[in-house]
Amino acid sequence: MADIIDTDIAVVGAGGGGAVLALALAQKGIKTIVLEQAPGPPQGLRGEILQPNGQRVLDRLGLLNKLPVESVRPVRKFHFCRAGGERLCTVDYGELPAPYNHAVVTLPNVAHHAILDAIQAEPSVALWYGTGFTGLVREGTRVTGLTAKRGGEDVTVRAKIVVGADGAFSKVREALAIPAEVHLYPQGYLIAILDSPLPVTEAKYYVGKKTILGLFPAAGAKVYCFYMIPTGSYDQVKAQGLPALQQAWTAVDPMLKPLFLQLKHWSQTAFMPTGRVRTPTWVADGAVLIGDAAHAMNPHASQGRMQAMVDAMTLADLLPECLAEQNFSAAKLKAYEDARRPHVTMLQRLADEQVLFWNTANPVIGFLRDRVFRTLDRNPRLRYRVLSTTAGLRRTPPFSLIDRVMAAGFLPDPFARNTAAEMARSHDGRE
Repeated sequence: MADIIDTDIAVVGAGGGGAVLALALAQKGIKTIVLEQAPGPPQGLRGEILQPNGQRVLDRLGLLNKLPVESVRPVRKFHFCRAGGERLCTVDYGELPAPYNHAVVTLPNVAHHAILDAIQAEPSVALWYGTGFTGLVREGTRVTGLTAKRGGEDVTVRAKIVVGADGAFSKVREALAIPAEVHLYPQGYLIAILDSPLPVTEAKYYVGKKTILGLFPAAGAKVYCFYMIPTGSYDQVKAQGLPALQQAWTAVDPMLKPLFLQLKHWSQTAFMPTGRVRTPTWVADGAVLIGDAAHAMNPHASQGRMQAMVDAMTLADLLPECLAEQNFSAAKLKAYEDARRPHVTMLQRLADEQVLFWNTANPVIGFLRDRVFRTLDRNPRLRYRVLSTTAGLRRTPPFSLIDRVMAAGFLPDPFARNTAAEMARSHDGRE
């Protein structure tokens, strides 16, 4: 007979959203069980950039200043360049309001491990590694728990609310019979981490004909490389050999050849697929979806993981009220979705626009893309809109129709130097 365990909240998945939710609930003293199918904390290569809104979440959890100094690096300037090296535009996070006026690049999994370690120290949360979700338990139409396989044994968890934080191919979402449009983009990213022989203090992002290469300085004189390749081609790229990849990167910026030669072995690399998830609802009676399970987005938005973290904090603010009222209905939980969906929808659409313009092989679209970058470099108002959106501070689209015409350079912008109003709207949350 399966073990039966009672809790207030059961979270499926200890990734970016699930782990943050568990810690936020623990700090409120809410009894929580987190199921994670992996055998332990993640160890693989992944690039992590904490945008200002993600930093704010970690600060609220009391973790931002506890991240190991030797593993994090603040980065203020991001330069957008044409493949070949020509600078198009520079975005300076220093224009944002303090204290979150920079991006933070961390070594692999540093922030995530800090969250998981903090969870382990909380008495009200149990984190179960090596545990796979197998199904939902219902009373009528309401979800009242879940079933799982833990260490080869069946276990039933009775919970007031089940949270699906189990990624783009969410089994919780499937068990809830919530339909999802899952779109896999034809391009993904080869990620590499290199020891830099050159002083790299600012980020660079190169765009060209179906070419994207991002370089982000990390702690310990290391540099992350993000290189766009067709989905499914990682093995083919490896078969072509390291020199071929180094040559492709050197063609993007010949000045950085000494850096690219630091790619010595394929173990320094990994592949990151990209996808988008859209669902008609994120809630059901007794259950809710967060993060990629509800709304995965293309990494061009620089907000996928950040939005999962903000989901978690928004839901953590609502759940104590649900528990106090003993109201676990979809109607009650929808307050979370109503608060979050407009921002996420805007970012998904923006990311898809960026996919169209940045990933293109079409010379006309590429010309327009470069023209927009050059306009942004000269136009502080529009540049600040882009920056505050990437930073997670702006909730409405950065450009109106007339802004788009101005960004393309077809109309002058009489308010180009007016950033004070943009800063106020973005920072106080009115946008």
